[in-house]
Amino acid sequence: MAKQTRDAEFTEYVASRSGWLRKVAYLLCGDWHRADDLVQETITKLYVHWAKASRAQNVDGYARRTLVNTFLAEQRTSWWRRTVRTGTDPDIAAASIDLDVSLDLRKALAALPPRQRATVVLRYYCDLSIDQAAEALNCSSGNVKSQSSRALDTLRRSLVPVPALAERTS
Repeated sequence: MAKQTRDAEFTEYVASRSGWLRKVAYLLCGDWHRADDLVQETITKLYVHWAKASRAQNVDGYARRTLVNTFLAEQRTSWWRRTVRTGTDPDIAAASIDLDVSLDLRKALAALPPRQRATVVLRYYCDLSIDQAAEALNCSSGNVKSQSSRALDTLRRSLVPVPALAERTS
């Protein structure tokens, strides 16, 4: 009976939070198919450790940390280094108000190194404090601050509007 209750709790949690996990995974990797793979691997890890995860003070935090660790671990594998990414734009889940700006931001986010991207996603999409992001990334608060600063500088530089040709010639 305890296993049935455990499985029911796990199923309920995953059903309610899988969309959120998928969005966070997409922001980390920039590809919906890869995001689905990251979420699947994260859900598998959560199931294996559900007894511990369900007792955590913040189950979403536990799941988010598992997702970020899964993403960062994948970045370190030889498979990732051998994979050649094409120059195509990432898949688009839904239409947005300003598609060009959205695509520019996604492209700039995808160009960040993995830890900087993870820091930006945790701090500004998941709205974590510096200390919470440091805990999720298993690093110091100073490291989160420096990673955030570098990432935001890079994003600002890559998102600077290019002057129109007519403006350059006048």
